[in-house]
Parts: sequence; structure tokens; C-alpha cells
Amino acid sequence: MERPNHFDLPPLMRALEYNEARNFSIVEKRLPIIREQDILIKVKACGICGTDLHIHDGEFGAQFPLVPGHETVGVVAAFGSGVVDFNVGDRVVADNSELCGHCHYCRRGKELFCENFIAHGVMVDGGFAEYATYPANRVFKFKNLSDVDATLLEPAACAAHGLDKIAPQMGSSVLLFGAGPTGLILAQLLRQNGGCHTVIAAPAGLKIELAKSLNAADEFIELPRDAHTVAARMEELRTKHPYGFDIVVEATGNAKILENSINLVTKGGKLVVYGVYGDDNRVSIPPNKIFKEEINVIGSFSQTYKFPAAIDYLGQYLPVNKTDPPLTNNEPADENRINISGIVNKTYKLEQWQACLDALENKSVIKAALVFD
Repeated sequence: MERPNHFDLPPLMRALEYNEARNFSIVEKRLPIIREQDILIKVKACGICGTDLHIHDGEFGAQFPLVPGHETVGVVAAFGSGVVDFNVGDRVVADNSELCGHCHYCRRGKELFCENFIAHGVMVDGGFAEYATYPANRVFKFKNLSDVDATLLEPAACAAHGLDKIAPQMGSSVLLFGAGPTGLILAQLLRQNGGCHTVIAAPAGLKIELAKSLNAADEFIELPRDAHTVAARMEELRTKHPYGFDIVVEATGNAKILENSINLVTKGGKLVVYGVYGDDNRVSIPPNKIFKEEINVIGSFSQTYKFPAAIDYLGQYLPVNKTDPPLTNNEPADENRINISGIVNKTYKLEQWQACLDALENKSVIKAALVFD
């Protein structure tokens, strides 16, 4: 029997669209065109992160008019004639990157730097809409996660890429600045993959309390928000850990903390630039320290091909609720998995976008998602 290739689709969909920076509205527009190798996703939830605040302000390469949203989760609603291995109704998550495969960098296995890179939700329409299209090779099936928790698969894929870049050695000591969603996932990945002692340093509040409840580190340091007191707390860290840390991850996007972080890296250690910074941010780092102490400064941006790893760590075995199918093959339910309980702590409808922006700005939410049911 021939498999159906679409649901009954409406002629129009609702979407959150920006005409320019800071100028958005809820609109009705035609469903996206489905190319031969595309999948049309009926969006169930789409995660919101700090990048979306930069896009709101017209930064991060945003191209308007635009429907943002780069953490898209839903079900397959339709697919092009060239798509195989998917069925209508499959639960899926989308990788927002679209790569050309033939430019200078793609031919050298560096697809992340594709010269024709297209980012859904940044350069073309993304998941802040009832429907969104993605190339089938950038769409992944998942199970055993709620739609809302599955919005963390994209941040987890970025964290998995960060783990690859860092390549921690067994017995490494780790200091991570920041307790945002992707930082919390990266901290746990590092702890499970070589980090014998992990410290999270972040301001007092919801995020560090969540980090403690997730048991994301061995030690937690509360950082004050004023610059003078932060400097004193950094000095306390240096005193307590006189040899520094093998791996220091700056995941706050604060350029001043990044500048000071190098003083906490042990000789021969790694400084990881992991946060999202303003385009005009600058840091001053003594080159002789990098030279004489052989410090590796590593950038980690986005991801390529890490969604399968993210799905394996976050949602392979643990049932969402009692109606889900039982575990098979005697697999452990949650041993050695990443704990994401409570990271997405607020959901909004399209009409509540301004309230969501306000909550993100005043840091009263850890991780938010737009939901469509």
C-alpha cells in the first residue's frame, strides 16, 4: 500500500513574523513550499534562546522579513517526492542548518563554515509558525521526550559539538561560567566524559539553583553581578584552585568574564569561547601567557551532525509518561543520561511573544518555548 505523503493541510498558517528588527506581528501566510527533498513539519513546540534576542535586535545575521525559531519540534505533516524513511505523523526535530555540499569548506569536511550556509529561523523562515519546512537530511526522529523537552535537542547538539572540540582527557578539571540551558548540558557532558571535578560559576538565582538540583557539577560558585565583586570572587577561585583548571568554559556571553577566565586556565589547558557575544565586544588577553603556558583557545559555535548524539543522550530510553511504550532490550532508563528536568520552565503562545521577550530580558525564565497545541 502506498504511504500517504501528507495530512489534510490548511491553505494558511499563523506565524510570528518580523518585518524589521523589533517590529513583529502575528500574521496569516501561505504554508511553505515543499521541495522534492523537503519535509513539512507541523510544529508542536519551538525553543527560544539568547540568539533569538539578538535576532529581535537585528543582530546575528538576521535577514528580514523573517519568521524566527531554530529549535523546531513537531510531526511530519507532508514530504516531497524524493523523501524516504519518513512517514506522516513521525515525531521529529529539525537541524536548522542547510549546507551546500560543494563550496571550499564543504569539500574539505568543514561543513559548519559552508560559504552558502542557510540558517532556518535566522536567514529564512523557521519554527515560530504552525508549519515549517526543512531538508529531510536535517530532520531526525526521536522518542521518549515531550515536545517541550525535545526543544533542548538543538542546544544539546551544540553542546555535543563543544564536547568534540574540547576533547577532554580523562581526569580533567572543569570550570564553567554560566548556568544557561546549553551550558548545563555541556557541563554534564564534560562531567560524564572525562571531567573528574566540575565547577559551575553563575549568579545567584533560578539557573544556579536548577544546576544544583540537576547535580550538574561537583561544586557551585555564586557570582555577584557587579564587576568589582566578581573580580574578588575570581581571585578567591584562583586561591582555592592555585593550579587552575584543565578546561575553562565561558558560557555567559560576558566579554569581561571571558577576559578574566584565562587566568584560571592551568598551563597547557583549554579556554573555551562558548557564549554568544555582541558583535562589538572585544577582549584583551596577554599573548605571552598563551605562548609560554601553551594555552589552547577554542571556539565552539553551533554544530554539525550531532543531533543523533543529542537524541541518544537526552531521549533514547526514558518514557515520557505511562502511555509511552515500555523500554526494550533491557536498556537502562536513565543511567548515564543528561538530566534536563526543569530546564524548559515556561511556555508561551504566539500571542504572548512580548511577554516572553520581557521574561527573557529580566531573566525570570530559565528556558522558554513557544507551543502550538
